[in-house]
Amino acid sequence: MFNAEVNIIQLNGQHGGSFTAAGPALQMTSLICTLQDHRDDVNWCAFSGKLFATCSGDKTLRIYNTHDFSELPFSPLTGHGYTVHCCCFSSCGQFLASCSTDATTLVWSMSTGEIEAVLEHPGRSPVRICALSPDSAHLVSGASDGSLALWDFPSKQLLRSGAVSDTTMVACCFSPCSQLFMTGSTYGDLRLWDLDMNQLHAEKNAHDLGVTCCTFAPSILSGGQSVQFCLASCGQDSHLKIWAVNKSGCGGYKMQLLHTLTGQSAPVLCCAFSSDGQLLVSGSVDKTVAIYDAKNAILLYTLNQHERKLHLIAQTILQVMIVLCCRLVTACCFSPTSPLIATGSMDKTVNIWRLEDGCSDRELSASPSSEGRTSAGRSRLLVSDWSEGDVSAWLVEEGLEGLVDRFRANNIDGTELLNLTKETLASELHIESVGLRSKLLRKVEELKSDSVCSGIPDEFLCPITRELMREPVIAADSNVFCFFSLNRLACISMCDFSVDVSQQMDTRMKERPSKAGSTLRTVQPHDQPPLLTTLLTPNHTLKMAIGRWQTSR
Repeated sequence: MFNAEVNIIQLNGQHGGSFTAAGPALQMTSLICTLQDHRDDVNWCAFSGKLFATCSGDKTLRIYNTHDFSELPFSPLTGHGYTVHCCCFSSCGQFLASCSTDATTLVWSMSTGEIEAVLEHPGRSPVRICALSPDSAHLVSGASDGSLALWDFPSKQLLRSGAVSDTTMVACCFSPCSQLFMTGSTYGDLRLWDLDMNQLHAEKNAHDLGVTCCTFAPSILSGGQSVQFCLASCGQDSHLKIWAVNKSGCGGYKMQLLHTLTGQSAPVLCCAFSSDGQLLVSGSVDKTVAIYDAKNAILLYTLNQHERKLHLIAQTILQVMIVLCCRLVTACCFSPTSPLIATGSMDKTVNIWRLEDGCSDRELSASPSSEGRTSAGRSRLLVSDWSEGDVSAWLVEEGLEGLVDRFRANNIDGTELLNLTKETLASELHIESVGLRSKLLRKVEELKSDSVCSGIPDEFLCPITRELMREPVIAADSNVFCFFSLNRLACISMCDFSVDVSQQMDTRMKERPSKAGSTLRTVQPHDQPPLLTTLLTPNHTLKMAIGRWQTSR
């Protein structure tokens, strides 16, 4: 199932660990594979939609395909001169940023593995942390001397710099609206900044002995004139904390501690939210990975795969200390598209875990990519879940076999198929025949119509595109839409729900009226009072209902 270089570890195998459950939300947690390619400590790991990246004290980054966790041909990436501390993907997954003790942040192309840009940190201090905004417009890097650099990511130009004296920057994350970022330091403070490098709030002594990591949840809560973000932070005090970051109507910010989680017995080194904000994972010096229900602050699982039994080691103080230091869990992250968690350790390995929550039927196994399923097999799938092979098989069935090679060369899967336009067919796929383009688009529209008539509950369909919603969001007037549909209509962020977009939505909804009896409100936005806020709030309840419906099919 996996590439030969990937080691499959069974839970009862040689390196077998254990896990304990403490809640009903997760029904099963299983270890999928262990990656053992780095030659030094694993410092960070990150997922994009289709790729997985790790970085290490061995000066390299390694890039894997999340389909089977085989390493990409251009991996490892070897542009840094010293330890690589952090890495993060752009939102589109086309670029990867990494920072190092060599005082640089490198931007890599994920198509070729080549270096796109070298960003030299002001002052040439070792860069300990870097973060990309969700809209990929800005990048922040923090260094050992307490300095910060804000970069314009598209142009790779330095915009502003700042500093906090007498400390080292070790944590940084952007808010889901991309307009704010939080930093954490070895001094123990959490500081909120805007894009002008104004310090909006400082939470002194947030963690005794120092902050180690911080991360924003992807959701934004709004009510009246107030806006609220959720932040998780961890530190040397062995605590994982959940905060509410509130913006009042007058524009000021304040932080409120909601929960202090004490499920781990030693310093907590890393933490991350799931893509829907429902789960929170953390890794600790005690060699465990803790998984929490983020909303209710309940410990669900403790994973011990990075732990080694001390009684197998000669019981000298030195050897015990070595074991403790070599098994620390230093990195953790959730996949944005699959129920997967990755955890990295000072044992030079990365474990990939699968979570079963009853809301997803996606398996981490080799699915047809070069050979499509039968027509009956595809009929049980949503078109958006088709592989490239499924699309090729469909083209042959529809008498469009002449397009198969062109579609394969451009990696057109089900999602890309549904998003094809006349302009894309002409300019990017170079289909010159007007008749052929029109025929293909008619066939795609038939696929969309068939999906509407295939028993999908109407409340699960986006009122704009009439496609199954992958990320349902609620506008300020309580209308529900798919965030990805809004992105296709206009280039917006989670905090930029503009009038122009509303007008385009109005046109689409006139063209595609909702079926009678729908629970969705599809009234024209400009017929309603002006929106009090431009924020979009993820609809987690609806997303979970859609997941359960997909599982039951």
